Amino acid sequence: MVSPKSAVHAARRRRLLDHVGPTGAVIVPAAAVHIRNNDVEHSYRQDSDFFYLTGFDEPHAVLVLSHAHPEQQSVLFVQPRDPSREVWDGPRLGAEGVVSELGVDAGFDIAELAEKLPGFLEGVDTVHYAVGSGHPFDAQLFAAVGAARQRARRSGKLFPTTFVDPLHGIHEMRLFKDEAELDAMRRAAAVTADAHQRAMVVARPGMHEFEVQAAMDHIFRLGGCERTAYDSIVGSGPNATILHYRANRRKMEAGDLLLIDAGCELDYYASDVTRTFPVGGRFTEPQKILYEICLASQETAIAATKPGATLDDVHEAAASVIAAGLIEHGLIEGPLDEAMKEQRYKTFFMHKTSHWIGMDVHDVGAYFADGAPRPLEPGMVLTIEPGIYVAENAEVDERWRGIGIRIEDDILVTADGHENLTAAVPKTVADVEALTTSGA
Repeated sequence: MVSPKSAVHAARRRRLLDHVGPTGAVIVPAAAVHIRNNDVEHSYRQDSDFFYLTGFDEPHAVLVLSHAHPEQQSVLFVQPRDPSREVWDGPRLGAEGVVSELGVDAGFDIAELAEKLPGFLEGVDTVHYAVGSGHPFDAQLFAAVGAARQRARRSGKLFPTTFVDPLHGIHEMRLFKDEAELDAMRRAAAVTADAHQRAMVVARPGMHEFEVQAAMDHIFRLGGCERTAYDSIVGSGPNATILHYRANRRKMEAGDLLLIDAGCELDYYASDVTRTFPVGGRFTEPQKILYEICLASQETAIAATKPGATLDDVHEAAASVIAAGLIEHGLIEGPLDEAMKEQRYKTFFMHKTSHWIGMDVHDVGAYFADGAPRPLEPGMVLTIEPGIYVAENAEVDERWRGIGIRIEDDILVTADGHENLTAAVPKTVADVEALTTSGA
């Protein structure tokens, strides 16, 4: 019996088939396996689009969707059951299992792909496939299209004459999260919240950044997360001013701020949270001033997140608060309207405020429509992550130098505004200091 989760994937496949029309076929291969070194493979993570449509996380598989065969509109080619290999790599569903467990119309051995795929392309004039992505399946598909063309000369049926990138259609679907997706994202957010709070408690002068990272990874795994959603950034002191710092090796010192950008992936959905806090103590006055500017910026941007607004509106809201604060404390020159027009704040806040989040931490979906920033709509999920980064060699008063701050949450756009999925992670000065001074 097909599970409720598999029914969700089946509904997505039907929507995509409706999108491509009666003479279109969609072909999505599973993620390729990559060798790490010698005969050891990199940890496998399924392609997000393939998993979105199937819920299947085995490699060496291909999904074919087509109206050409009414009784077999969704087909999976997969590895066969093989007890001798399953001893090494774990159980496989096999061709019969994908029908009973995943709800596809038919399953076949991946070894039959070259023989059967041309038949699934008869009656099809448009193949929706991401050509040029570097996937090793490209050559097999081109051979199948050639075989379908040869068959069509004898049968008179349609054959593929056009390739269309399917990613726009799939990614527009993925941009709007359904209830199953939001459930996974809320659970990922809850585990990530626990991990960030644990980091605030355990971080102490004399520890290394990687020790705090290890404490968070422990919480991620205890929470059932398969992996981190991205390489964790755990940057203390001057490392907090490096946006994508990942070495995580420095020994932390008293008076440091620690910036942690880390989130887990749970059931293939990501969480992305950044918090910045004093290591085992309280904010210094300069740290507190910049932190509260950044926090006010984030809160203003979150308040601006609602249907009809754009990501540019959200960024403008965040940037204007940061610019005003930097002017007030002499880090940039005013007046505010000129500082915003000339983007003077970019010396210290050099990135955008938001990106989509979902199955991928920088999730898919167009940011523009008809050449303009697209309006936000219910079901979209985005990050809001303003930051202030004052390098050690910045030409400002030395009390500001070496301070890096970023505060990030995951925000769902709702019909009447927004929901902060990661609101459980403390971020007010009082709440943060309550944890950093509590002791492990």
